[in-house]
Amino acid sequence: MAGNRRAGRRGTGETSPLRLIAVAVILIGLVLVSLRLLPGSPFESSAAAQWGDSEATTSDRQTGAATDRSARQPSPPSPSPSPSPSLAPLPFQAKDLKLDIQGWYSWSVLDRRTGKIIGSKNMGETSTTASMIKSWIVADYLRRSADAGRTPSDAKLADATRIIRDSDNTRAEQFYNDVGRDASIKRLLSMCKLTDSSVAPDKGWSRTALSPRDTARLGNCIATGTAAGPKWTKWLLNEMKLVRGAGDFGIRKAFPAAEQKNIAIKNGWIDRTREQEMHINCLAIGDTWTMGVMVKYPIGMGYDYGMKNCEKITEALLRPGA
Repeated sequence: MAGNRRAGRRGTGETSPLRLIAVAVILIGLVLVSLRLLPGSPFESSAAAQWGDSEATTSDRQTGAATDRSARQPSPPSPSPSPSPSLAPLPFQAKDLKLDIQGWYSWSVLDRRTGKIIGSKNMGETSTTASMIKSWIVADYLRRSADAGRTPSDAKLADATRIIRDSDNTRAEQFYNDVGRDASIKRLLSMCKLTDSSVAPDKGWSRTALSPRDTARLGNCIATGTAAGPKWTKWLLNEMKLVRGAGDFGIRKAFPAAEQKNIAIKNGWIDRTREQEMHINCLAIGDTWTMGVMVKYPIGMGYDYGMKNCEKITEALLRPGA
């Protein structure tokens, strides 16, 4: 009977002390493992801290590793910016002129590449344009014809040639009527963005008031195609390069003969009996620049004095070797 009682006690599943200890060890181990994987736990493993939670993707891990490596490596030095190519200087240099010239004179040069303007301190003062304004009148006529879908007849183009090359007054007056007289000068002020100049209401094209600074702007307005439009700009500039006779004086005469043929000009000259003054004006357009020079002096001194002084002022501003 005793043997049966011992067998019965074993059959009831009575647990020995060794088995209890083993179970406790396993439970403790599971708890520690859980704590090592729990984010923020003091027992969090180095792997969990590096890679995040257990659902982090392989791509995330690779990105994290690359970021960690880049953080440890010094950044390469930034490349130095390439210097901007410098523009060749214009043939002119800004300076205060002290010339032995009687009366009033003023000048201005515009850099066509940058729009920068240099000039005398009085470059914003005005004088009457005389024939210099004919460059605008012809440009206005040609642009408006193209805008209206009209091509000037051969006869009209021949007239325009006479106005530019020979400064024909009669034909200039006809063109001035065609473009609306004062309305044309108002378009000049607006389209060419002039700041100093003004219309002479009902007094004709010759009395238009322009400054040397605005004269340079007019030259640029012609050179860029704004004045005559894309169809006729090249034609007009070529005609201005072919100015001849009495009107061929001033700015371009200060340049070597080989360069003169590439400089477009339109000059103006008139004796103002009301003011008892000679008004001589010079406009020139080069490849990279435009220039305006104006002189006024006592009427008795004649035309040649002012024509030569336009050239003299230009020569004084030219860089050595230009």
